[in-house]
Amino acid sequence: MLFIFDMGGVVTNTAELLPRVLQILKMERAEFLAFCGCPENNSSPTDPMTRVSYDKHSIDLLTMCSDGMITTRQFWVEFSRRSGVSVQTDWWQHLFHPVLKEDTVALIKKLKAAGHRVVCGTNTIDGHYRNHVERGDYSYFDQTYASNFMGVSKPNPEFWKIILTAENEVPENTVFIDDRKKNCDAASALGIKSFVFTDAKKLEQDLKGELPLVLGESV
Repeated sequence: MLFIFDMGGVVTNTAELLPRVLQILKMERAEFLAFCGCPENNSSPTDPMTRVSYDKHSIDLLTMCSDGMITTRQFWVEFSRRSGVSVQTDWWQHLFHPVLKEDTVALIKKLKAAGHRVVCGTNTIDGHYRNHVERGDYSYFDQTYASNFMGVSKPNPEFWKIILTAENEVPENTVFIDDRKKNCDAASALGIKSFVFTDAKKLEQDLKGELPLVLGESV
C-alpha cells in the first residue's frame, strides 16, 4: 500500500511565518496579500503559502512560489517592485524553523517496517524545501513529491495524479494524510483513502480501525 504524508503540520509543526513577516515589513495582512496579487479569501490566515481553495484560473506570487514558477528570492524582488518596499532578505527561508514531530516519524517507520511504501506529498517553496533537506526531514520517506518541483499544489487534483503516475499506483491502494480537510477532501474525491491529521496517536488508531492489517497486526 502507498501512504502519502503531508509535511508541515503532520511530520513537522506548522511554522506560522506571516505574522512575523508582517511585523518586519510593518504591513497589514490585506495590504501584503494585495501586493502578492492573491485572490480574496484564497490563502490561509496564518500560512499564505497554502491556498484554501483551488481555482485553476487564479495565480499570484505565492502560488507561483508553491508551484515552482519563481524562487522565494524572485518573490521578494517582484514584491519589492510592486510594493515599493525594498526587501533584501529572503524571510520565507530565514524565519522558517519547523520542529519535528517524533511520534509521527515513529509511525512512518512502523508503516515502512510493515512493508508499505511511504512518501511525502507537500506544498512547499524552494526556501522551505532547502531547510527541510538540511534538517533531514525528508530522509524518513521513500520519495518526496514537492509542489515546487511538480509544478502544481494541493488541492489541485493533478497533485495526486502526478504522484500516482510516478508511483504506478491506483487510488484504491493509496492512503493520504494531511492536516487540512480541504486537501483530504480533494484526495478523497479521486478515490484515495484520506485522514485529517490531528496527532500521531489518533492517526494510528484510525488506521487500525479502518485498515486493521496496515501495521502488520492481526484483526
